[in-house]
Amino acid sequence: MKKIIFSIVFIPLSALLVGCGQSPDGQADLPRIAIAGLGIESSTFSPALTHEEAFHAKTGDEIYSLYPFLSPDSLNRKRARWVPTLRGQALPGGIVTREAYESLVAKTLDLLEKNGPYDGLFFDIHGAMSVVGMDDPEGDFIIRVREVVGKNTIISTCMDLHGNVSWRLAQNTDLITCYRMAPHEDALESKKRAVDNLLSRIESGKGKPAFKAWIPVPILLPGEKTSTRVDPGKSLYAKVYPAADQEGIVDAAIWVGYAWADEPRNHAVVMVTGDDQEKVTHTAEDLASSFWEVRSEFEFIAPTATLAESLDKAIASDNKPFMISDMGDNPTAGGAGDVTWTLKEILARPEFKSENGPSLIYASIPGPELVEKAMEAGIGGKIDAHAGAAVDDRFAPPIRLSGTVEAIEHGDRHAETEVVVKIGSVSVIVTKKRKPYHREVDFTRLGLNPRKTDIVVVKIGYLVPELYDMRADWVMALTPGGVDQDLENLPFKRINRPMFPFDKDMEDPDLKARLVPSSEDI
Repeated sequence: MKKIIFSIVFIPLSALLVGCGQSPDGQADLPRIAIAGLGIESSTFSPALTHEEAFHAKTGDEIYSLYPFLSPDSLNRKRARWVPTLRGQALPGGIVTREAYESLVAKTLDLLEKNGPYDGLFFDIHGAMSVVGMDDPEGDFIIRVREVVGKNTIISTCMDLHGNVSWRLAQNTDLITCYRMAPHEDALESKKRAVDNLLSRIESGKGKPAFKAWIPVPILLPGEKTSTRVDPGKSLYAKVYPAADQEGIVDAAIWVGYAWADEPRNHAVVMVTGDDQEKVTHTAEDLASSFWEVRSEFEFIAPTATLAESLDKAIASDNKPFMISDMGDNPTAGGAGDVTWTLKEILARPEFKSENGPSLIYASIPGPELVEKAMEAGIGGKIDAHAGAAVDDRFAPPIRLSGTVEAIEHGDRHAETEVVVKIGSVSVIVTKKRKPYHREVDFTRLGLNPRKTDIVVVKIGYLVPELYDMRADWVMALTPGGVDQDLENLPFKRINRPMFPFDKDMEDPDLKARLVPSSEDI
């Protein structure tokens, strides 16, 4: 009888311990922490639309592949009971359809509701998502998340420094940080910092920081002028590390904001969180003032020129590869990626008509119909088909490409299928779906050698590290597209004014810290 009674009592007790975060072998309680988030940069000046499949949403354990610092043998993995729900990341592009947004958010909320409760939540977002018929999607998203997880859950948010921090996003999160480098070589480091901050506050029992200072800075500049590789961006962001390392401060961050969306939240922001009110407010004000003081010093981080001037320089140069950024249709910043204007101008140049002309790689242009015909023709076959301008035909129509198929590759996550078409001395990369070309292997897998090519033209703004290290020379071409660098002539109607550089003679703004109410007070 005693054994039977003991068995009956023991089983539910064991289940109770596991349910509370304690293992049946007597390990200490571990916090339950969820993971969720959506990321994209959305240009409202592009005619493109972004649909749900573009986010390549991961759910459950497959989310761990995004975070090496949460690998099975990592310390952080062992510090909590992790509950990965849904994480989606799309290439920058056009505005997100309402249907896609609602579907992804609903799936996230359903998973959060089914697997709660939580001590904490790692909210991994970009911060520059635009959605049809909605302002501030990330603010809406976190409010809906908060309604499911409750006020007690500590939310730690990590963002791209080109994201936007609205007041309601600031209020509904408890810990917040962003990248400190552009290009974003510290992306994983920043995400780990957000997780470390969250774990530390839970384990120490300190909970939510007592103070959050938020300062909107009326500056709206593109990443091509605010890179942290050079001053003033380099010196400005160098101040963030010591600012965040002070006693009484949990984190400090500067957001440049996203320049190609016409919404009231699009502007720079400084946020500092911590338990020492004086340090939190003064640190935020110092960083905001530092940003404002150098606003007029931001310039393009590489030489700029018209496309014609850029090609003239590249053709005359002995430095190879001479890289040209086709900036206006940069898919890594929100361009549609299928504007044909630049490629049309290149193929019209007499220097490239002959196979003996300067070698040039153009990366890239989407053309699903051309890709299908190339597969039929095979490598070495002749092709005559149109590509590009299926989405953005405002500057040039679809372009006719007549040449030889030199490569066909399948299986790329973004492009799906890639084809190289040789026309004169130009190798044009045509993709089934748009794809940015960031790495040397993106070219070499197609049989191309960018290091030995005279000119490499990429749809990009500032060069990412691998291309930057490869370049022998570089110019950023001022080309048209959904992320046109001529911001002051774009049809902005809804951003807050005055705003630098649109209002160059504006008075100095009020850069006093605004203390954000705790999420407990929502």
